[in-house]
Amino acid sequence: MERYVIEGGTPLKGEVSIAGAKNAALGLIPATILSEGVCKLENIPNIKDVNRFINILRKLGVKTTQINENTITFDAQNIEQYEMLDDETRKMRASYYLLGALLGRFKKVTIPFPGGCDIGVRPIDQHIKGFEALGVKVEIEHGVINMYAEKLIGAQIYMDVVSVGATINIMLAAVKAEGMTVIENAAREPHVVDVANFLNLMGANIKGAGTDIIKINGVTELRGCEYMVIPDQIEAGTYMVAAVATKGDVLIKNVIPKHLESISAKLTEMGAEIIEYDDAIRVIGKEDLNSINVKTLPYPGFPTDLQQPMAVLMCLTQGTGTITESIFENRFKYVDELRRMGADILVDGRVAIFSGGKQLSGATLRATDLRAGAAMVIAGLAADGITEVTELKHIERGYENLEGKLRSLGAKIKKVVD
Repeated sequence: MERYVIEGGTPLKGEVSIAGAKNAALGLIPATILSEGVCKLENIPNIKDVNRFINILRKLGVKTTQINENTITFDAQNIEQYEMLDDETRKMRASYYLLGALLGRFKKVTIPFPGGCDIGVRPIDQHIKGFEALGVKVEIEHGVINMYAEKLIGAQIYMDVVSVGATINIMLAAVKAEGMTVIENAAREPHVVDVANFLNLMGANIKGAGTDIIKINGVTELRGCEYMVIPDQIEAGTYMVAAVATKGDVLIKNVIPKHLESISAKLTEMGAEIIEYDDAIRVIGKEDLNSINVKTLPYPGFPTDLQQPMAVLMCLTQGTGTITESIFENRFKYVDELRRMGADILVDGRVAIFSGGKQLSGATLRATDLRAGAAMVIAGLAADGITEVTELKHIERGYENLEGKLRSLGAKIKKVVD
């Protein structure tokens, strides 16, 4: 078993560089299946989820070449396989992007129903609705999804709920469909824009990404290209929160400050100082933090993936604040872990009420999912005494070298392997 041992109470100070965006990379990697040439992706984060997805593509027959730790080429020109039923595909939530990519390539696909973090019901009904509008027949039997179509035909698709995954998946399927596809109420997240930009560089015709209406004119072929993954908004936000929680002073480099505006606004409201540069952001924590209210929303609102790290800050404020989770209904499982540290938190449905002003004390904590794991680490950095965090497999799914980066900022953290 692996665990982090953290001695709290040290302010984080220095500079840290952010890796490529996990959620963007997980959309870009399967998009290479659509190319009739070689695609080179730079700034790919070296994390478990991404490496697992690359391995899935290899099993499909995609040839990959590792140029360096964060640069890989993908050659899908000769793949013939549209079925992937192994355990890796079953366990990985983002494997649903194989649906759109393989439909776009072969007009048929067979994969297991996707898994992922247990943070609530995450149906793929909006994905299926979009595919069916394009002319796809869908069969789900014994946990396996079977999809096929004679041909893909552009359609008008209205998303009943804003879904990043469904928006990207429909784009992947529609880029080679006949005619125009219009996605209304589309997700506007930066990684949706990143996937659209990548497809356009390959020769697709996508307009409106970043707005709630995306128009896709189908093309007959996509070529190879070189592309750099955008910086990870969630990793950047995690270090921003950690800097404030430890009353530190951290320059966070390789970011797009506009992507962080909702986070910067809430940290400023709490009393932290935020200084923006062209591709960096400096976060300075203060002694006393104001209690605030946070509601998670689709981009450009406050991201649900930073709800758990923000909860740690809410425990450290003076007064009472709330977090309302509007995206996932089961994302407060980590609250019991913070209570072990002395946090005073009441959960009522989708609302968590924080009575702050108490010093957190070190405890043995469990990472219940990816972002909750990051929150436990931040709690340990801010707490009095020694904190141990277990279930590191969750954290390593989405953070590149978290331990090393925190140590470079002065954190007293080490990984212990039993």
